Amino acid sequence: MSDTINPTSGGGESGPAGKTLTGPTGAGTAPESRGRTTIASGVVEKIAGMATREVPGIHSLGSGMARTLGAVTDKVPGGRPSVSRGVKVEVGERQAAVDLDVVVEYGVAIVDIAAEVRTSVITAVERMTGLEVVEVNIAVDDVHLPDEEDEDEGEGRVQ
Repeated sequence: MSDTINPTSGGGESGPAGKTLTGPTGAGTAPESRGRTTIASGVVEKIAGMATREVPGIHSLGSGMARTLGAVTDKVPGGRPSVSRGVKVEVGERQAAVDLDVVVEYGVAIVDIAAEVRTSVITAVERMTGLEVVEVNIAVDDVHLPDEEDEDEGEGRVQ
């Protein structure tokens, strides 16, 4: 069965109801022109979250309350750490914008780490999705000090 309509064939046949194809079709047609790909915002959030976590000097993602709630849900049996915590994205047909809430390690240059995060996120999202990243906004919510207990690694009262 073919979706191709040949306008030069006689008889006044209209082909499939309401279907008209434009552009080339057939075996020699590029795969990109044979359908549509939609990328969910959750996919872009995960990619951006992983790319951010890979940058040395990033301690964690998320604002204070999100980190606290996330630490609790991560410890629930069967719970998994949320890769997209602290990441918000807007995804259009061809572009994406990313907002990040991060906690940096004490001693790192925030301006330098922000540039590294932007580069990492833009590279990963554009490579994996083909979307153009128009902006990566970074909010540094906290600095993790070496002597602070980590919510994720702290020992419980009962052993």
